[in-house]
Amino acid sequence: MRIAIIGYGTGGQAAAVALSREGHRVEVFEQAPAPGPVGAGFLLQPTGLSALWRMGLLDDVLRHGAPIERLFGESHRGHAVMDMRYRDLDARLFGVGVQRGALFALLDAAWTEQRALHAGRRIVAIDPDAGTVRDEAGETHGAFDLVVVADGAASRLRTTIAPPAFDRPYPWGAHWCLVPERDWPFVDELRQRYVGARRMVGMLPVGTRPGDATRRISFFWSVPTDAFDTAHDAAQWRRDVAQVWPEAADALCDTQVPEGLAIARYRDAVQHRWHRGRAVLLGDSAHAMSPQLGQGANMALLDALALRDALHAHAALPDAFAAYERARRAHVGIYHFWSRWLTPLFQSERDRVAALRDRVFHPLNRLPVSRGQSLRVLTGTRRGWFGVVPLESEFLDALDAAAAQRSPDAPVVSSSA
Repeated sequence: MRIAIIGYGTGGQAAAVALSREGHRVEVFEQAPAPGPVGAGFLLQPTGLSALWRMGLLDDVLRHGAPIERLFGESHRGHAVMDMRYRDLDARLFGVGVQRGALFALLDAAWTEQRALHAGRRIVAIDPDAGTVRDEAGETHGAFDLVVVADGAASRLRTTIAPPAFDRPYPWGAHWCLVPERDWPFVDELRQRYVGARRMVGMLPVGTRPGDATRRISFFWSVPTDAFDTAHDAAQWRRDVAQVWPEAADALCDTQVPEGLAIARYRDAVQHRWHRGRAVLLGDSAHAMSPQLGQGANMALLDALALRDALHAHAALPDAFAAYERARRAHVGIYHFWSRWLTPLFQSERDRVAALRDRVFHPLNRLPVSRGQSLRVLTGTRRGWFGVVPLESEFLDALDAAAAQRSPDAPVVSSSA
């Protein structure tokens, strides 16, 4: 087929790689004149790593990323709120902190078959029935056999497919940046510190990226969207961060404020339908959600492979789209629920609710049943209320081999064995 993909983020990149390898002719339309990563870093969960393994990219990701064994959050008074270790679910599991620039570069390099990337082309309209797309200069492209809409959480094209069941921006976002790892002591942990629900600092080791061997940490600072410009008072902004976590503030000593900070905004979007005619939604354009569970990139990777598999199994587009949507809705639905429920506990003005969180979360998650369920949610392996996303035994063996090669002197791993 001749396929158009709108958007060259993680979902669009993964779809370009997966579909072109099936022999389809893929053309990507990206509004940025010089496509590149957006954001600092994120945590690849076992589900996302499994998708990359199926694409043959696990070795490269492990070579650059930082293996994460523990997810730990505490109040500013030092009380543990969250303490999760992957090994409590399966001894072979771990997450990987990765720079967005690293994953972007690896996916970009993997797209080698029939590559056609149209940069600086902002698509403003699509005709799902005709399979055509129109850019802001008024030029029409196509007709295509299939149009994949992967233009992100703030998609302006999703309503062409179907009216949203729910679509709203979150009133809270974050300041992000990358800082050198230096002597940061928690090299295999995602660490967060909270002051009620109003302030949150996070530090996630994210390793290196192609062309840059400096190991880095992804820093994020929770902030209401109407207060993004508070960073213009750099001295006060640094004092605010230091009040919550002095060591994290010290790690930002070389960061220019506000110039060195990126802004992240979030949405919660649920679609009645993911497809119409020849067009289909993928990634955040289909199911944007709060970042509390950090599943956006992982879900996009899984979407790309699910769409590839559905097209491979079904000759007719309506059947393939229905199978793709059915498979992915069963997975993402529970994450919409949990993300929406958890967000007020971590990013809101509900400090009394956060005080209850500080007292209840950690003791509750020490119970074996609760701990197992929480780990299922955090690792991306929960499917609906009671189902589980299976992880291939060969993939788990690859993770196990990677862990076996790890040593205190070399936290960067490779699963090539």
